[in-house]
Amino acid sequence: MANACGVDFGTSNSTVGWVAPGRPVMLPLEDGKATLPSVVFFNADDDEVTFGRAALADYLAGYEGRLMRSLKSLLGTPLMDGQTEVAGRALSFRALLAQFIGELKQRGEAAAGRPFTSAVLGRPVQFIDDDPVADRLAEDTLADIARAAGFRDIAFQYEPIAAAFDYESQIAREELVLIADIGGGTSDFSLVRLAPERVAKADRRDDILATGGVHIGGTDFDKYLSLAAVMPLLGYGSELKNGSAVPSSYYFNLATWHTINQAYTKKMAAQLGELVRDAREPERLRRLQHLIDERAGHWLAMRVEEGKIALSAQDTVRLDLERLAPPLTLEVARKQFVTAIGTLVDSVGATVDALLADAGVRPEQVDTVFFTGGSSGVAALRERIGAAVPDARRVEGDLFGSIGAGLALDAVRKFG
Repeated sequence: MANACGVDFGTSNSTVGWVAPGRPVMLPLEDGKATLPSVVFFNADDDEVTFGRAALADYLAGYEGRLMRSLKSLLGTPLMDGQTEVAGRALSFRALLAQFIGELKQRGEAAAGRPFTSAVLGRPVQFIDDDPVADRLAEDTLADIARAAGFRDIAFQYEPIAAAFDYESQIAREELVLIADIGGGTSDFSLVRLAPERVAKADRRDDILATGGVHIGGTDFDKYLSLAAVMPLLGYGSELKNGSAVPSSYYFNLATWHTINQAYTKKMAAQLGELVRDAREPERLRRLQHLIDERAGHWLAMRVEEGKIALSAQDTVRLDLERLAPPLTLEVARKQFVTAIGTLVDSVGATVDALLADAGVRPEQVDTVFFTGGSSGVAALRERIGAAVPDARRVEGDLFGSIGAGLALDAVRKFG
């Protein structure tokens, strides 16, 4: 049995896969589930660190501390070389990511009952759009972090290619497949020729017709829904008495998962106090002030995320915003959500169109579009991708496990 695993370090959720005879490919990481939410909570009350669902539970229970989420979004950005304050101590973001990936490794090893010395890590087609230098830096940084977490031998695979390997293990004939991997931080695509007889090939480069991606994912849908529906309740888009707009930086920080903690600085609190006095609608700014004082930004983001998920299946959703002052209930319609993310959906669709053109493939030649990734359930996005290949049948993979399973299969090929 191999000492190599596949690690899908995701923006929202992470998995570890391992191929062994008679064993499930996806290893249970928390409460018997194969996913570990990519969340860390530094509990100041108990002086301990929790991960995944336990971290979210501690935060929502009201423990004093620091919640960190969407850690992958830091890769390739200047923030990666920075640090944050945790319990009065400085912690580098590199050390934070190494701590989380080390936890993934430890939990995977415990579930498999053996150590993992080698790993194939998934990566988006582009960590950073249209910047090859930053993209290479992001991959190199992730490799360094994985080594710091205890992996000795490391390889990378594009996440949609990994999903293709998982789908290939399920088909009976050759297909030309568009892999659509819509994750928390990126939308990645591959056009791949798959067939049962190709599975054993070590070199699959000739089967990959094209790859493409854009740095748009589920956290961006959360952000734009929050700005359109929720942040106006807190003063977004309102004016000061002198006619100027209330600065948008507070709202963009609170609507973006990996910058929420930036809203909690003393400088921001002092500025906000002045804005409340100068606002034409001070009651809205007071709601914002209360939310920041309570450090409830992640709570609000989770409410918005729940609403986004619900709107994939229903026309309207009611958000209970009980931690606002005063408490509010907000009704959001799917139409409002679709309008809010319209430009994002158009960008993703244009990426698919460009992918087909680059490959020299006509839309009617694509046999199947295979959806994976936790954000591929967004109906408007799925319809736009489907419209690019209207004759292709639509197949839904394991939204959270297909990539990890494919990485595990690739780990066997690369490391034995």
